[in-house]
Amino acid sequence: MVKKSKKLNIGNNIRRLRFEAGEMTQGQLAEATGVTRQTIAAIEKASYAPTLELAFLIADAFGKPLDEVFFRED
Repeated sequence: MVKKSKKLNIGNNIRRLRFEAGEMTQGQLAEATGVTRQTIAAIEKASYAPTLELAFLIADAFGKPLDEVFFRED
């Protein structure tokens, strides 16, 4: 029997972390992680889930562990 995969709701603290990092802009975070500002905006709004690699790059940009940046909303 094949089990249907469930979509996870992934939340994040990116907006708060950007503010705490000297009001870092979405563009600055995008530059630091090698993606576009639009990608950061979509992740921040939780309308797009980043790849695992990008999630780690974002966490690294803030000097935080992954679980302080991203969390399950289920």
